[in-house]
Amino acid sequence: MNRFHNQRFTRARALLAALTLAVIALAACQRNQPPSLLPTLARPEDLQTWLPLTEVPAPTPYHAEVTVFTQIDNMLLESPGWRYVVQLRFDGVFARTPRETSARAEAQVWFDQFSSARRVAVNTEGELLGATDTSYEAVRLGPDAFMVRDGGCITNVPDAETAAELRAGDLIGGVRRAIPVGARATINAADVYRYRFDAEDLNLPNIRLGDGGRLTMTSGELWIAPDHDAVVRFYVNLEVENTVIFDQPLPVTGAVNIRYDVYDLGTRENNINVPFGC
Repeated sequence: MNRFHNQRFTRARALLAALTLAVIALAACQRNQPPSLLPTLARPEDLQTWLPLTEVPAPTPYHAEVTVFTQIDNMLLESPGWRYVVQLRFDGVFARTPRETSARAEAQVWFDQFSSARRVAVNTEGELLGATDTSYEAVRLGPDAFMVRDGGCITNVPDAETAAELRAGDLIGGVRRAIPVGARATINAADVYRYRFDAEDLNLPNIRLGDGGRLTMTSGELWIAPDHDAVVRFYVNLEVENTVIFDQPLPVTGAVNIRYDVYDLGTRENNINVPFGC
């Protein structure tokens, strides 16, 4: 019995010694690796917040397919107030030529539901949008509309009224269909959920394929705030080939970037007044 016990003890001690040597050897090997090859351990607090913040289904009716944002700023008028920034940018060449060209259109829009006030500031630049860069500010205060452009003010004419009602959807469109992916976050101080979409789901009023044209979406993200029935963020990156942008006569090939962010959602914007110069 003692002899059998001694043999077991000897084998166990030898196995422990072998494991110890293996662990030491592995540690020495890892110390010799460059830092980029070593695994990074997640902090316990990160693990505690990741699941609750991300793997949560959106509330009804946003828990399923969403089809109401063909114009990305749809339903915003139901909110007491907000501000958003929208941009469409192109960089590339005229199709089948080495000649470079570009375009950038950006708008900031403020809204206050209580006073029925709206302010729009627009900047455009690039060859595709005209020979010269342009900018204007338009304001609607109740039934009155004002626009300042090139240092002059016009009031209560169709151009001023149209400019004051410019929408993000007029510039970048939106998505016909989006599917929730179960990701939740806080963006621009709003509680939002992420949705996926395909290139075929995009509604792009200022981008049209020419003969043999192609459009590829390289990345895209859509975040909706169910509490406000509104899109808070919409980003799209596209590669286009032989495509007409802003109804220009010559097709282009290159990269299109779309950006849309809503801020101060649900808060009143009291800073909308008759524009300077009117």
